[in-house]
Amino acid sequence: MHRRTVLLTVASLIPLTLAAGVSTASATSTASATSTASATSGARPTSDRLTRADQATLRRYAADTWRSFVAMTDDATGLPADNMTGPVTAPVRSGYTSPTNIGGYLWSTVVARDTGVISHREALRRLSTTLRTLQHMDRHPASGMFYNWYDEHTAAKLTVWPTSGDPITPFLSSVDNGWLAAALMVVSGAEPQLRRQAQDLLRPMDFGFFYNPAPARDGVSAGFIRGGFWDTAPTGCAVVDNYRDRGPDVWYTCNSYDTTVTEARIALYLGIARGEIPPQAYYATWRTFPSTCDWSWQEQQPVGTTRTYLGVPVYEGAYRYRGMRLVPSWGGDMFESLMPDLFVPESAWGKRSWAVNHPLTVRAQIEHGLDDAKYGYWGFSPSSTPGGGYREYGVDAIGMNSDGYYSDAEKTAVDGGFGDCRPATAPAPTFGDGVVTPHASFLALPYAPRAAMDNLARLKQNLGAYGDGGFYDAVAVRSGTVARTYLSLDQAMVMGAIGNVLEGSLHQAFVTPDVERRLRPLLAREVFSAGVDR
Repeated sequence: MHRRTVLLTVASLIPLTLAAGVSTASATSTASATSTASATSGARPTSDRLTRADQATLRRYAADTWRSFVAMTDDATGLPADNMTGPVTAPVRSGYTSPTNIGGYLWSTVVARDTGVISHREALRRLSTTLRTLQHMDRHPASGMFYNWYDEHTAAKLTVWPTSGDPITPFLSSVDNGWLAAALMVVSGAEPQLRRQAQDLLRPMDFGFFYNPAPARDGVSAGFIRGGFWDTAPTGCAVVDNYRDRGPDVWYTCNSYDTTVTEARIALYLGIARGEIPPQAYYATWRTFPSTCDWSWQEQQPVGTTRTYLGVPVYEGAYRYRGMRLVPSWGGDMFESLMPDLFVPESAWGKRSWAVNHPLTVRAQIEHGLDDAKYGYWGFSPSSTPGGGYREYGVDAIGMNSDGYYSDAEKTAVDGGFGDCRPATAPAPTFGDGVVTPHASFLALPYAPRAAMDNLARLKQNLGAYGDGGFYDAVAVRSGTVARTYLSLDQAMVMGAIGNVLEGSLHQAFVTPDVERRLRPLLAREVFSAGVDR
């Protein structure tokens, strides 16, 4: 039996709840340096340089987005709410937060400082408040990891869900702790006055606690990382173990992050960079699952070849879409594909892998929205649902999940079959009310800046997807229904992308000499099967 990837995010844990040194590669994080990558990868040719007017627009977007963070954040604790509704002058906060949300606020504060939205003095005050609160928050003693949910007003660990009163078993997520640790590394690299405090918080965090060293499959010496663990018995499936043999056993999730293009690679990167996970684990994850009929449950039959790195055989599979070959994410969404790239300069270090795949992922999103589904807009990623709730959105055809992250409200599925193993049932469907989230366009900025800027401008001007805290979280483009909600995570992706294309903020602060020494060779030696057929 294969192990299916589990996405332990806000939406999956609480269903339908909204939830340093300067790298030599930092220059490639700016949009002005992307035209070469676009040309070699086959992305749509454009004048891919941000104009001065574009840069000024991005600074305005950053200033307005920052206003939503100020409105979401408790002044006393420095913790942001998971989400808010209402105007920034009278916000209605969610009443809970997560390590991801806290991390997003930390790196957004650095970006707000770097882009001139706030002063250095204000940034220092805000960062200091949050770090002081983190020092006193309840965390798992043996692993040093933070629990998944806290009260943003009191910083107390949640054992009862605030909106329902239902009891919850506190969970520790590999990915959520990954985003917080990445943010602490950014603070350490960006603010010398707070380096010691950030490092003191980072030091106990051991990502090896999430890593299952059992071989991922025959012929592979490394394993996968789990989605996370509970330190008390949960309901449902769990594996009792302790991968570090330190402290009591814990209850691990039964599923692992077994594919490459997911948000979980931030936790994998951190574990490898810190010497807590062996480098071979980077190659243990599937680029796609095999092309044999035994694996015909996946979205489409991949093409590719097998190569070996550090003794690990890797099936370099790719999916085909509109004349492109690309390594798919689990759901065909922008978040899984591009959020880790905010910190690790993947395209600069992986010239034959990520530098090819990332522009093609963006191109596929653009062509799906404009040419395939004909929505007139593009940018599909998990977000608020117009009309209420939260859902995963993506381009179904380029997601490995056969159940699909769909791009429209109607959940229109694409099924082109699986060679001779499974016939096509919906190769050319008619799409409905497409749901677009602005953070996807911001993540695309390094790879298609002109297209991203134009898409954002039309979302703002034509669909009213902009409020006093920046872009709202999502809009259904045919009905015009706007999800008038701000999510910390999605706003943090907006701020992080702006900071990188304007100032190189996150790349420069995150990448230390040790990070580059341990990660860059892994990315540099790999050759994806991604490319262009036409």
